[in-house]
Amino acid sequence: MTRGEAAKKREEHEVEFSRIVAFSDGVFAIAITLLVLNLHIPKELHGESVGAALWHERESLLAYGISFAVIGRYWLIHHRLFGEVTGFDSRLLGLNLFYLAWVVLVPFSSEVIGDHGSETGGIVIYAVNLAVVAVLGWVMAADAHRAGLTRLRSEDEREYRYRAFFVALVFTASIPVSFVAPSVAPFLWLALFLDPVERFGVGRAERSTG
Repeated sequence: MTRGEAAKKREEHEVEFSRIVAFSDGVFAIAITLLVLNLHIPKELHGESVGAALWHERESLLAYGISFAVIGRYWLIHHRLFGEVTGFDSRLLGLNLFYLAWVVLVPFSSEVIGDHGSETGGIVIYAVNLAVVAVLGWVMAADAHRAGLTRLRSEDEREYRYRAFFVALVFTASIPVSFVAPSVAPFLWLALFLDPVERFGVGRAERSTG
């Protein structure tokens, strides 16, 4: 019996499957909400303007914007993946929990980059966290696809791979830069707003010829 045949069928265990999705959505919702707690302006400005106080928070604001956008993208990908899931087993649940454990770390690493964005250590912690989430998301999708637990086509799985590795590449590339110019490294993350599939058609050539 294959793993896909031994797995619980979604239509036969809809309540259990709904609880898995609801739990995952809850983790994403909490993680993305906690990001705003890293932003604050002192009550006592001591003659400083609000605009100047916000400028002092620029690293935290940059971390908030990037983290919100990245977590939002991760949630969309996760939502799409589980929308295609036809069955689930303990391995998929374990991978999902491990993936969510790294998602929950994002508010922490976002706070670190906000407080220590000019230091190499802060950039490395943030970049590693976000890169690992991206790769784990692809690992989960690829594992479910190989096991026959989703309706994903091979080209869909490849798009997951391209997007995940693009995100991981951007964050990983910022690590060596942070050892030379820590203040420059965070600006590399703005490349995340480019989508290699949507903007450059990466993977679509394979789809059209496959």
